[in-house]
Amino acid sequence: MASKESIITGAMFILITYTLGLSLVSQAFPATQTSQTLSSTGAIQIQTTADLGVYSDLGCTTPLTSLSWGTLQPGGIQTQDCYIKNEGNTALTLSLQTSGWTPANAENYLDLSWNYNGAPIGAGAAVHVTFMLSVDASIEGITSFSFDITIVGTS
Repeated sequence: MASKESIITGAMFILITYTLGLSLVSQAFPATQTSQTLSSTGAIQIQTTADLGVYSDLGCTTPLTSLSWGTLQPGGIQTQDCYIKNEGNTALTLSLQTSGWTPANAENYLDLSWNYNGAPIGAGAAVHVTFMLSVDASIEGITSFSFDITIVGTS
């Protein structure tokens, strides 16, 4: 009766087969590595205060209610452009807030900023804004995320 036995040693797999005690056959197989890269994306819900609109186009005809950041890399920065329109009757100054981070520790590794310069936006006017999402180089354990962006207009 034949018996079989496998021995794993170091970074090489060695298969030794005993066949009825008549011969010893050994064959070395190189160790293999396998990896898989996961994309990291996020869905961001955009909320505004009254009298503000967020749009994806210069003509402010296509409302923008969320952002998709695509695949992010540790240490990288991803950008998204939009147009924010003052749909009220008085000039507004904008501010940016984030909330509802999932997972909660994503806020420690992701930083949202924008290039808005703080100038008041007149009634009926729109401003081009670029959001920038920076990913900390030491991010780990987060393969997907979400959070809310709130744009506040103050007169």
